[in-house]
Amino acid sequence: MNEHENPWTTLSSKPIYENPWLSLREDQVINPKGGRGIYGVVDFKNMAIGVVPIDAEGNTYLVGQYRYPLNEYSWEIPEGGGPHGIDALESAKRELKEETGFTAATWTNLGRIHTSNSVTSEFGYLYLAQNLTAGEMEHEETEELVIKKVPLSEAVRMVMDGEITDGLSIAGILKADKIINQVK
Repeated sequence: MNEHENPWTTLSSKPIYENPWLSLREDQVINPKGGRGIYGVVDFKNMAIGVVPIDAEGNTYLVGQYRYPLNEYSWEIPEGGGPHGIDALESAKRELKEETGFTAATWTNLGRIHTSNSVTSEFGYLYLAQNLTAGEMEHEETEELVIKKVPLSEAVRMVMDGEITDGLSIAGILKADKIINQVK
């Protein structure tokens, strides 16, 4: 199989639901083995943005909040959505400021990530933010956040022990740890 060739055939596509953040469509398809079926796809109207802030002492700042879809509390890196067509780094700077109050003088792109590519087209960008300056937070109306300062090694432990389960956070923390510990 050629990895650049799409083995699926889309026969038709029908919008099912839409709101300001996402849309859901149902596609009639022929799958790679020739069978007919349906495929539901969630398209997000923003790209996902995640930031791993690291201070001069090697600490990171996690954001705790109740996640409605999961019906549980979640510890995460500062993250949110960035409009398509806007530079992802600009969105990352905004998210860091909104959720933690920090601005950063040094930014490292940690890469692009697909959040759940079996059902959604969503992708995101991860950044490492360093040389932090504290400031005022600018939370959104839907956010009731708690900020937790922990050594980066503690955040890695939380990932490995399953205390951090958010995909952007897991990828961001592990990539940031790898970069920081390679530099030393």
